Amino acid sequence: MCSFQLVRNICINPEVRLLKEKKSAGVFDNFEEGKRYAEHGMRKFVRQRAPQIMPSINNFFSNPDLPK
Repeated sequence: MCSFQLVRNICINPEVRLLKEKKSAGVFDNFEEGKRYAEHGMRKFVRQRAPQIMPSINNFFSNPDLPK
């Protein structure tokens, strides 16, 4: 997870600039690029899921009516 985040930040974060030409540009007011960076695919995928770490284990212990 940590490696994924580091590579993601280095490659596509609008605030990180590795080339000198891009560093001299200063602060960008490109809100569309920032919004695209913040609303990545993983966040869209997780947004549609239930906020549980292990839903099957939670259901097993919280629903006594289910067959065991």
